[in-house]
Amino acid sequence: MSDALDADAPRPFVAEVVRGTPTEEELAAAIVVVGEAYVREVADATVPDDVPRSRWELSARGLRTPLNRTAGWHGFTG
Repeated sequence: MSDALDADAPRPFVAEVVRGTPTEEELAAAIVVVGEAYVREVADATVPDDVPRSRWELSARGLRTPLNRTAGWHGFTG
């Protein structure tokens, strides 16, 4: 199973130049800029795993049981 790709392993980047003739330095700069933008987008799009709970969430008691909607107005006896 050494041929299987690791999920965390970096995948090769493929770029196609459709116009002009950029130099190697220009291509390298473009790859760095696009890569950094992608890393920032992924970091902003994901939620941290350990979101701290507020004091309100910690102290608030649980919700009551749901109302029995099938009982209608006759469900109240007291």
